[in-house]
Amino acid sequence: MRAGDFFLRMIAITSICVLPGIGPLSAEQPWPNWRGPFGDGRALDGNYPIRWTESEKIAWRLDLPDRGASTPVVAGDRILTTAGRDGKNLLQSISLEGKILWTVELGEEVAGKHAKASGANSSPVTDGERVVAYFKSGDLACCDLQGKILWQDNLQKRFGEDSLWWDLGTSPILVDGLVVVAVMQTGPSYLVAYDLETGQVRWKTDRMMESIEESHQAYTTPVVARIEGTTTIITLGADHATAHRAADGKLLWSQGGFNPGKEQYFRTIASPVLAGDLVLCPYARGATLTALRTSGEDGGRQAWRLDLGADVPTPAVTGNRVYLCGDKGLVSCLEAATGKILWQEALPKSRHDFSSSPVIAGDHVYLTREDGTTFVIRHADSFDLVATNPVDSATVATPVFAHGRIFLRTYDAILCIAP
Repeated sequence: MRAGDFFLRMIAITSICVLPGIGPLSAEQPWPNWRGPFGDGRALDGNYPIRWTESEKIAWRLDLPDRGASTPVVAGDRILTTAGRDGKNLLQSISLEGKILWTVELGEEVAGKHAKASGANSSPVTDGERVVAYFKSGDLACCDLQGKILWQDNLQKRFGEDSLWWDLGTSPILVDGLVVVAVMQTGPSYLVAYDLETGQVRWKTDRMMESIEESHQAYTTPVVARIEGTTTIITLGADHATAHRAADGKLLWSQGGFNPGKEQYFRTIASPVLAGDLVLCPYARGATLTALRTSGEDGGRQAWRLDLGADVPTPAVTGNRVYLCGDKGLVSCLEAATGKILWQEALPKSRHDFSSSPVIAGDHVYLTREDGTTFVIRHADSFDLVATNPVDSATVATPVFAHGRIFLRTYDAILCIAP
């Protein structure tokens, strides 16, 4: 089996992408999901720290109850994160000063199989009034920001047991009053939408694609696009990209061809990301990056393809620039419209890999390695390494940028990095 050497670095790229314009985007909700307010790895404008050390600019460190790997979210003045403790799934609310405000238990914890994983890999998502959390156990729950459980369900008890070879990676998304979860595995595979207010299932659609062995399995999270007035959910996994109408789950288009050699072990970790009217799809264990058109009769058609990619980190996009960080630290800056490589540079070598996804904040791009070191490069037409910031804390989560601070979640703590 070829997956186990690094596999559950997937937890870092479990994405939760919210379509710009569908949900409110403001300083009151600065980081509603793991890929930020725009769903593409961009932070809101702010004066974020560029340089720090273990002893400088760490405003506080909060030890968490137990192991977890999900990226936190921020709603207003609250940080929301998941973890496990004493066999229970936990959702916690934390103040911007690092104080735990409340903790709720959301079902029985199922521990991670892989050394880099946990039962709390999936990131929560918030609309600023509610927060939704999802766990390896199949438990899905919605709470208000005071910690009251509004509704909960268990997908595995309702729709079938988990058949993933490894640990849950996908995270729920919010779109048009729905909570949508993609389940892509040996079977059953499907997308399901819950009513955010009531917790009632609004629709469920099968997603059984033609693939073999581990290639059936995906740990990605969908992205959401407005295509010709239709809110569309685009999902990558099982050798296919698919687009479903958010209102009812109807399949709008499907594109295969990601695995022409019928490789049995092309499980998918890095998630798709929107770039204008294209959706960028990392695949083939980091060997390819394919841009598909999203709209009209061209929906699903290939615009360009590169023999370049990232197996775990999801790309970040701003304007016509794509930043791609490979698992070993090869950073590529691409032209989104054409796939042209503008520059490539390798970050300093280490025995540690990259699992966190890059974040673009102002004029800089932040890339965090598994040993807690964050490299800051300039958002520019050539490579410029501005800072190397070591922190002795292992992490696979993506850093969170909110209120002028950076919140770095390690396996067992949250660090607040302040100017």
